[in-house]
Amino acid sequence: MMLEDQLRKYWFFNYTGGFSVNKKSKSIIETIRYTSELLDNKENMVLIFPQGEIQTMHSQNMVFEKGLDPILKNKEGKVQIVFLANLVDYFSSPKPGIYFYIQEYNDLVFDSETIQYQYNEFYRRSIENQKQLKN
Repeated sequence: MMLEDQLRKYWFFNYTGGFSVNKKSKSIIETIRYTSELLDNKENMVLIFPQGEIQTMHSQNMVFEKGLDPILKNKEGKVQIVFLANLVDYFSSPKPGIYFYIQEYNDLVFDSETIQYQYNEFYRRSIENQKQLKN
């Protein structure tokens, strides 16, 4: 799930099941409901950019939009939340390498403020781990 203009820009997400949300439209309520219903089936996975857009990996603090709370309403213990950070580094190579940092969210609180805080802590640790890597 990503913003409509971001999905147009990164059109290849359409081929992976990507769908858009328009924050300025009444359809946002239906999109949030649809996303929540997708999560009712344990066979589904929903990738969300909760900050509302794809941002640079150099951001120090991710700020989440308001849509996460209604999506996760009444989902405690029913869905798995996994954090992901993708960091790119060249080191001394002319070609970049991509490094994936993944962590499961294990807190019992399912509100966007808590999840945002925990994600930012995870992201800071990911950057610190990246700094420790050697070529």
